[in-house]
Amino acid sequence: MSQDYYASLGISRSATEAEIKKAYRKMAAKYHPDKPTGDEAKFKEISEAYETLSDPEKRKMYDQFGAGYEQHQAGGFGGYQQHTSGFGGAEDYSDIFSSMFGGGFGGAQSQGGFGQQQARPQKGEDQTLTVMVTLEEAMEGAERTINVQTGNSRSGSYSYDTKPIKVRIPAGVTKGKKIRVKGKGFSGLNGGPNGDVIIEINLQKHPLYRVEDSDVYLDLPITPWEAALGAKIEVPTLKGKVKLGIAAGTQSGTKLRIKGRGLGKTPGNQYVVVQIHTPEAKTEEQKAFYKKMEETMPFNPRAHF
Repeated sequence: MSQDYYASLGISRSATEAEIKKAYRKMAAKYHPDKPTGDEAKFKEISEAYETLSDPEKRKMYDQFGAGYEQHQAGGFGGYQQHTSGFGGAEDYSDIFSSMFGGGFGGAQSQGGFGQQQARPQKGEDQTLTVMVTLEEAMEGAERTINVQTGNSRSGSYSYDTKPIKVRIPAGVTKGKKIRVKGKGFSGLNGGPNGDVIIEINLQKHPLYRVEDSDVYLDLPITPWEAALGAKIEVPTLKGKVKLGIAAGTQSGTKLRIKGRGLGKTPGNQYVVVQIHTPEAKTEEQKAFYKKMEETMPFNPRAHF
């Protein structure tokens, strides 16, 4: 035989087992006799190539002895009509063709018995989608309607059609959390169950808050006199406003905790980071006031330099 099995499948001699199977699936789907593009001779060629290259021992013999390697096998194997015996290829082919054609390989029964094994039910593949939610939705929970693809990915019958499904976003959900919706993914094969839809949560950027794990951070601007004298300030949280005490002498960068106002099944905290904002001196009177402060309260924050 002068057939180059690697060339028949369009792969390199260093191809992995997965690459061999992928190439065969693609070509078999095109040249299978039941297909409009079917070519029986080509189909026999690629089937014989796959039967050899998918078996590590036969592939080793082929790589060593080339086209005459059958002579080193007891009795050899003469083409794809005998592939239902030996190294277990019938099961391997059955998996491939039930995946591609959704059944027992159709007309191939009359050409060598590929379809003599009954197709097994297969679960449909899962779909993974990312859903953006606001921090308010993440805190309180929400219901979303999202569109998922229809069709059967295992048989290659992807569809551009979509169907809507409702998804409940649980309260306290955090970034990266995965929600599984059972039975709403791609349809199964041969009576197998549908796959699932896996929703991965991402959080929208918020104008006030930033999130680290389950904790929420808020930068709180205060005046110099609030920092110096102390104050009670109303602070927003994702669950409403609270009164927060600012101690006299608070410095910029001070971090204050509001317990249990973060995200998560066991809620994290909200941290308030103090930022002292100094008003601009625009008039001579305002400049004089700052000068008076300098004279009245001499202070050098860089004295330790």
